[in-house]
Amino acid sequence: MTSQEKYTHGHHESVLKSHTWRTVANSAAYLAPRLESGMSLLDVGCGPGTITVEFADALAPGRVVGVDASAEVIAKAAGFARPNLEFLVADAYALPFEDDTFDIAHAHQTLQHVANPVAVLRELRRVVKPGGLVAARDVDYAGVIVYPESRGLTEWLRIYELVHRSNGGEPDAGRRLKAWAMEAGFTDVATTASIWNFSDATDREWWGSMWEARVLQSAFADDATSKGIATLEDLRAISRAWREWANSETGWLGMPHGEIIATA
Repeated sequence: MTSQEKYTHGHHESVLKSHTWRTVANSAAYLAPRLESGMSLLDVGCGPGTITVEFADALAPGRVVGVDASAEVIAKAAGFARPNLEFLVADAYALPFEDDTFDIAHAHQTLQHVANPVAVLRELRRVVKPGGLVAARDVDYAGVIVYPESRGLTEWLRIYELVHRSNGGEPDAGRRLKAWAMEAGFTDVATTASIWNFSDATDREWWGSMWEARVLQSAFADDATSKGIATLEDLRAISRAWREWANSETGWLGMPHGEIIATA
């Protein structure tokens, strides 16, 4: 993204909490078999860098660079110190690298937030060496399954999709990744899918408490109310619904993701 495009979640602590949970194992397992020591990798939309630093460890001594449009999150990511790792504030549409620089360009939960994902994929292709890889993974919110069902969580999903689209993004990006890659000029696109699952007491509390706070305190709340998509009382009801879900022993949530590995 650029610094001018709006990130639907914002950078409230409840948002960063979800980012710091992300690892190669739970968010980039589809790419892990392709990683080899000495490869260079660009992580676009790296956030606070928890996946990026694991890439650096796996690819050492290969160069790994994490970029994000937010100086705030790059400052947090810079706390990870590795000799082969660096973090930069950068525009995903105009990356500050020469053509054919990296072996791999990676984007996790990034393309859903940009106004022109095809243009970003073309830019990732530009900075990847011939025969290199562009890997992307994004959630598909329309496929989210929550149990027990409740009016509050049904409203959460409806309102979330409206807020996300009001900021120019596409919350159902997962199903579109292959099509976007083909439009960007890739002819060799391997596709997979995977799911985040939150069910045991620890995971329910982590995910439920995060959204319990996020719907009232993050940029999502400001957008929903200022744009007339939801009232504060609507958001309070959703917050309570997340608390009830987290407390329910039968609580289960699945978030499907689309994944692509496109060869440049």
